Amino acid sequence: MEQEPVLNAHNKEEYPPMHTAEHILNQTMVRMFGCPRSRNAHIERKKSKCDYMLSSCPTEAQIEEIERRVNEVIRQGLPVSYEFVSRDEVPPEVDLGKLPDDASATLRLVRIGDYDLCACVGTHVGNTSEIGTFKILSHDWNAETGTWRMRFKLIEQ
Repeated sequence: MEQEPVLNAHNKEEYPPMHTAEHILNQTMVRMFGCPRSRNAHIERKKSKCDYMLSSCPTEAQIEEIERRVNEVIRQGLPVSYEFVSRDEVPPEVDLGKLPDDASATLRLVRIGDYDLCACVGTHVGNTSEIGTFKILSHDWNAETGTWRMRFKLIEQ
């Protein structure tokens, strides 16, 4: 009989479509700008925000392209699946930099089709077709810290 892995308790109940959209957004930012996943994120049902460390503020054309690419991935109807691995089995492309010091020995990886893979204990949809349409609401640039903050929402289908 296989035993269910013991993971760290999660301190927040996310809205699964928004949280899954954040994963897609993060991977889109990594692919477009070569930056790390969001440094800071506040994910809520009505609207959310993410901060990215960038060398310069994205242009309006780049911001439109972020939105277009995220929506393209959502429309693909990719499956969202989970796998449990020990820390030494984590693929090298998975960034563990945000793991808390007391993270469990077994980690849950969340896979969005062949688009994204990351360690996460949050809640997600079963398929990207359940997300809706991703819309960037606003953004601002802090040149002093090199931080680009963007706010977004989902338009339900």
